[in-house]
Amino acid sequence: MSYGRRVAALAGERPDEIALRLCLLDGEEVTFTWEELHRRSGQLAGALAARGLGTGDRLCLALRNTPEFVLGALAAWKLGAVPVPMRWDLPDWELARVREVIDAKVHLDPSDIAWIRATAGDPVPDLPDAVSPQVFGICSSGSTGTPKVIMTERPALFDERRVVPFAALWQPIPRPETILVPAPMYHTNGFSTLNNLLGGERLVVMEKFDAARVVDLIERHRVSTFTATPTMLQRIADLPGIEGRDLSSLQWILQGAAPMPPSLVRRWAGLIGPERIFMAYGMTEGFGLTALRGDEWLTHEGSVGRGFQGTELRILDAEGRDLPAGEIGTVYLRSAIGGGYSYRGKAKRAAATEDGFHTAGDVGYLDEEGYLYLKDRAVDMIITGGANVFPAEVEAALIDHPGIADVVVIGLRDPEWGRRVHAVVEPADHGAPPDAAEVIAYAKGRLAAYKVPKTVEFVDAVPRSAATKVSRTAMVKARGG
Repeated sequence: MSYGRRVAALAGERPDEIALRLCLLDGEEVTFTWEELHRRSGQLAGALAARGLGTGDRLCLALRNTPEFVLGALAAWKLGAVPVPMRWDLPDWELARVREVIDAKVHLDPSDIAWIRATAGDPVPDLPDAVSPQVFGICSSGSTGTPKVIMTERPALFDERRVVPFAALWQPIPRPETILVPAPMYHTNGFSTLNNLLGGERLVVMEKFDAARVVDLIERHRVSTFTATPTMLQRIADLPGIEGRDLSSLQWILQGAAPMPPSLVRRWAGLIGPERIFMAYGMTEGFGLTALRGDEWLTHEGSVGRGFQGTELRILDAEGRDLPAGEIGTVYLRSAIGGGYSYRGKAKRAAATEDGFHTAGDVGYLDEEGYLYLKDRAVDMIITGGANVFPAEVEAALIDHPGIADVVVIGLRDPEWGRRVHAVVEPADHGAPPDAAEVIAYAKGRLAAYKVPKTVEFVDAVPRSAATKVSRTAMVKARGG
């Protein structure tokens, strides 16, 4: 059935059940039952139709994780339109060029919030059943800085198989789940939880990530799962007294976006048990997925898993030849269930082999058992003195220093080395930060000499987005290239 009909069906089956809870910046929590979601998204759909939005059109959602964001996405699906979330906090020049790429029929931003709320007084229209030809689009500039929108090329038809909990492939998972959403919903990890909502799960959505509030919400609402980046998990694990907090409701957590530092995996294994930690690797384009559980990781330290749900893996060299186990090359994936993708914008499609394996440019290797180990993005690799250094490896070595709260490693132009390894460090205690010599000495005890940072810079905060991602390209540019 269409996504719109699915919302109506859940409203009929569970009208008074709370489906959605929005936890706003001011501490307020706004709830919606299934009946309220159905009614309010219908009212907004009618108002958007009056503004010209229809089947196949794109609706741009430049909104925070708020009630208006969720209602907008549901309203788009009811009209057969395609929701495309985007960052609301971009500078005007960048906002304009991303909007141009999206080319939406209707664009909703913070200035529309009052208008959206006013639709609560409108009659609920009798909408014809409509199917969005593409489920959604996700904005990305990758590492190139070129705006693009990744469109998921399958229709918005509800499929129960797509909402089976990730961890259910390993162990029984009680349902309905209570899913915490700490990431911004313009990111694929956040937006995809709306699919879980349509599967009948309950969402607890944070307007903005805050580590202390994450733990409060887990305890208060008995959250059963959430997906987070390593940076988010690091900040939660660093909370004072975290070992004494009640995390018993968590059935499983999923980590993505980047490999987890080994020390962080072990910290979370101590907090909730390794069998409740899952790690995955994939792309918004849907090329495929690898995954493994925490107890499996303990015997394959550093891996991001094996092919998941039929995903096939290959490691190829620069000439497109397959590399044997243990040799580093470009990671290629192939999946029969991804559904395909297209790009809006001038970005080139991802490199692919003739037989349908695709790559996002990540570099890694397979072991003899088929487990994948990522090194880094090829574009992020630092060539220093003729040797290859992967920033993620250096960051994983430095983050365990007790005086370091966050770190990003980049390569800066250098007359002697070509590029020098440079660490940008956010100290744990701004009043008493470690000095550069201490950081370098610490790195020397954990890394080969050529990987050790030659220079260290201290900053008040590493410039991460709300999704806790960082643009190395922008950081390099800001430091002269």
